[in-house]
Amino acid sequence: MIKVLVSGSGKMGIEVLAAVAAEADMQPVGCVDPLSGEKYIPVPGYEIVPLGQDAAQMIRRVRPDVIVDFSNAAWTPAVSRAALDANVRLVIGTTGLSPDIIDGLATDSRKKKVGVVFAPNFALGAILMQHMARLAAQYYSHAEIIEMHHDAKVDAPSGTSLATARAMAQSRGKPFVAPVPERETIRGTRGGQQDGVTIHSVRLPGLVAHQQVMFASPGETLTIRHDTMDRGSFMPGVLLAVREVMGRQAFVYGLESLMGLD
Repeated sequence: MIKVLVSGSGKMGIEVLAAVAAEADMQPVGCVDPLSGEKYIPVPGYEIVPLGQDAAQMIRRVRPDVIVDFSNAAWTPAVSRAALDANVRLVIGTTGLSPDIIDGLATDSRKKKVGVVFAPNFALGAILMQHMARLAAQYYSHAEIIEMHHDAKVDAPSGTSLATARAMAQSRGKPFVAPVPERETIRGTRGGQQDGVTIHSVRLPGLVAHQQVMFASPGETLTIRHDTMDRGSFMPGVLLAVREVMGRQAFVYGLESLMGLD
């Protein structure tokens, strides 16, 4: 039985608790959120579990095997330190983490020989979309990404779009060609760039998570698109990561290797 502590009591945190509770080989043992004043949190289809504000205290209290963190970039470093100090494995889906924080997690994970899985996206379809984009990148010189999310998303562009652009450039072996207009009537209209891939961020209520990668050469375009309509689509990837991290002693970036796509 894998004992899981969830970091973050928002919509994603509750979704993770419910998904874990539905698995025969997993048990949700608690939740930690520094912004919550509650002592317990209900788990849909299960029962209540304890909710605390201090990560180290909750780890000592419920003794988890894995912490699943879907919180925010300010809280993740604190819960990660507490977990690694206690030799507790981590599955992290928080977006907006700086490269320095991610590099630090990788270093600490290797030093302590404690498994950590960090993924910009846990939707299996999104991982397949990125994989297909890497394959296509070898054959095109021009590419752009349109990523669309709900209006409450804290960062732009999304971590998934940045990871996709970097993987595409790595596969191509050099940056893409980014056309520059002679005149930009409204500054920023062309979006931002990562390795020559222009990224456009859309933020609207009603959206969840969507990404469209467009490749082009003279006379043709190739579009690869993934749409997430419900947060439940992330749960198969989260559960996969929880099971896989139990056998890991180092840092894993993304679900690709866990899915056999590396």
